[in-house]
Order: sequence, then structure tokens, then C-alpha cells
Amino acid sequence: MTTSPTTTQSEIKIHPAIFSGTTPRRLVSFVLPVFNEQDSVAPLHRQIAEAIEPLPDEFELIFVDDGSSDESFARLEAIRRADPRVRLIQLRRNFGKAAAYSAGFEAARGEIVLTLDTDLQDDPSEIPLFLDKIDRGYDLVVGWKHQGKGKLERSLPSRFFNAVVRRFTNIPLHDFNCPFKAYRKAVLQEIQVYGELHRYIPVLAVARGFSVAEIKIKNLPRRFGQTKYGFERYLRGMLDLLTVIFITRFGKRPMHLLATGGILACSLGSAILLFFVAAHFLHVGGVLPDPSWNIHERPSLSMAILLVIVGIQFFSLGLLAELFVIGTSSNGRDKAYSIKQTLGD
Repeated sequence: MTTSPTTTQSEIKIHPAIFSGTTPRRLVSFVLPVFNEQDSVAPLHRQIAEAIEPLPDEFELIFVDDGSSDESFARLEAIRRADPRVRLIQLRRNFGKAAAYSAGFEAARGEIVLTLDTDLQDDPSEIPLFLDKIDRGYDLVVGWKHQGKGKLERSLPSRFFNAVVRRFTNIPLHDFNCPFKAYRKAVLQEIQVYGELHRYIPVLAVARGFSVAEIKIKNLPRRFGQTKYGFERYLRGMLDLLTVIFITRFGKRPMHLLATGGILACSLGSAILLFFVAAHFLHVGGVLPDPSWNIHERPSLSMAILLVIVGIQFFSLGLLAELFVIGTSSNGRDKAYSIKQTLGD
């Protein structure tokens, strides 16, 4: 396996301040998580710089190195030295994409925040499309890679995943997992992202009353390295969907869900128990002479009751744990990441 030479400062074009002498309308922040993308970060920076140069806004680019083991951070340092708009956050290890997003969101100073992947599969030339939608009054704009996700083994799970999320959330988006998004800062100030919930930010935003729009974008082929996502991502996504449904529907009133489940489980268990008790008395009275109606001859009854109780306990503890995670994340005492160093203003 060959690696390209380390990027030097002379190879990076230094872009002057946009529309020097004019007052920018606003500050727009890019949050760009990086994990072992040493060959992609320089081309991505160049493409973003070319895309935003004609725009009247002021920009900052926040690269969050999520514990890369290659030369990604060294090349980002070279980019930062050449472009004062670039800020770097280096995490101590690989904490995951949601943690990288959280660190970047907290550091972002712009009133608009854009995210896109750093593997060059998102096209920076489409940035104006997202800003235009924001200017039309939307709080969150989501990209839709309508031409599919490449090979059939990737596109089919993606379509199935998005169909399931649409069905359970009633939000008519086609690509919840698309990393190319634009947010008003107010959205990110009200939503806590942890675990794998970054893909469900649109769902959490709608639950808070924010407006969401969708635009069609390109899906470019990966130029360097290999994809870091597999089938397990969709499995984790389905599990997180249960968490999101609970948060959005029962996060402030968990007893409604727990009581409903408890009533159903107790009703079913009581009905089964009454049936066998009645059958046992009918057996004792000679109405049902078959020995199998003796309740003592049905150990499966006790096992079924035990399994129901254990299942309810585990489910309840899981939901209460989710509430605890939300509480500790929101009070700021227990962050899902640890920052090693920060470079830039």
C-alpha cells in the first residue's frame, strides 16, 4: 500500500478574506469530522474554499480529528497554517462520529453550521444550495443522495433503513443518514447528540418544532481509502431508532409508556393465570378429568411468567438508562469525548 507524500504549506492555496472591504452577512461554520482521511483533507479544503469564495458570508472550517492513526492531523496542521479560517480539534482517541460532531458543534461560532463528510463523496459546489434553503426560512436542510449509494449491497440496506425510519417517524425524508446538512445554530443548541444519534438529528429537530427541508445532491465515488461503514451501522441505526422514538414521544412522560406496557403485560399474565387456575379447579371438580389440566403439571406457566417479568424489567431499565444518559449529557458534566488539543482562534 502506497501513501502520497505529506502535504506542504506551499501546496495549499491561501485564500484572502472574502469580499474584502465589505461587511459579511453572517458567519457560517463548517464542522468536518476526520478519521484516517490523510489523502482527502487537502483536496476537500481546496474544494470548499473554491465553493465559498464567491459567497458574501464569512466562513470558518472546523476539522475534528477523531483519533486518526495516519497523517491526517499533520496535513490539517499544514492547511491551518495556510488558511486562518481553519480551526482544528484533535480528540484523544476515536470516540465516534457523534462525539466528533458534538465537539465541533460546541466550538462552532457561526449562526449557520454545515456538515459534510471528509471522504470527498459530498460535493462542496452544492454548498450554496443549502444556504439558499436556509435563507428561505428553514431551520435544517438535509441532503438526499437520490442516485443511490453505489453498489446494490449498499443501496438496498440504505433504502430499507430510510423507509423504516420514515414509517416510524412520519417524516418524509429520503436520506436520514446523509452527512451533508445545514443547520441554524438554534437547532444544535437544543439537541444533544450522543451515541449514534447524529443520523437522527432531523427527527429530534422536528420533535422540537423546527422546520426541515430536503434537497437532491450528488453522490460522488470515494477516491481514497476504504469505506468505514458496514452492515453493522444499519443494525446500530435500528436500535437507535427505538431510542429516538422514546425520546421524542415519551422523553418527558416515560410513565405513559411504562404504565401502558405494564398494564398490557399484567393483563395478559393475569388472563393466562386465571385460565389455568380455573382449569385446575374444574379438574379438581371432575369437569376436566385429564391430568394435564392440573396446574402443577404445567411448569411452562411459571417459566412464561418469569420471562415476562424479566423482559419488562430489562426494558424499563433500558429506558431509564436512556433518560440518565440524556440528563448527564445535557448538564455538561459527562461529555462523550475528550479533547487533546485545539488549534486556531
